[in-house]
Amino acid sequence: MAVAFVLCLLFPVVARADGVQLTSVKLDATEDGYQLNADFEILLASSLLETIRKGVPLYFVVEFEMSRGRWYWLDEVSIRATRERRVSYLPLAEQYRLNTAGISQNLSTADDVRRVLSRIRSWTIAERGKFKPGDKFEAAIRFRLDTAQLPKPFQLNTFGSREWNLSSDWHRWTVTIGKDGSVSP
Repeated sequence: MAVAFVLCLLFPVVARADGVQLTSVKLDATEDGYQLNADFEILLASSLLETIRKGVPLYFVVEFEMSRGRWYWLDEVSIRATRERRVSYLPLAEQYRLNTAGISQNLSTADDVRRVLSRIRSWTIAERGKFKPGDKFEAAIRFRLDTAQLPKPFQLNTFGSREWNLSSDWHRWTVTIGKDGSVSP
């Protein structure tokens, strides 16, 4: 009976051991354009970290869309943007390397990788004059592990595996463009 009680207490922790959750997202109008800031909670399985340490880079993708609903046809997708992030390991330096949009950053620990990987800052998704005041859109964002970029033997192992199917759900919210070009959620 005591074993069953302990297992019941541990089950929520085990069920939540791996995954991605969006914790915050904000779209801002700046002089440079419309910029996206987002934070995710990323829990990487130890097998994923071990794969990186053995020399196999992992690719993570942040996907963002803005669409406008139309009553007479399919929704019009105004913006579709992706940002790829590559995590690799440098064994001689004993450091992880995170590459985003051609910019590399060396990190000492797996926790540092999780922390930096989970933050999206100042991602310009559109020029300032792209939208008209009063425009309404549905914005959507998600974060996922891109298993299609893994070597073929690893791709076979990803089918049916929870730890390799690392992805957040699409988070959707309504965005309205103000008279001055500002964004209100």
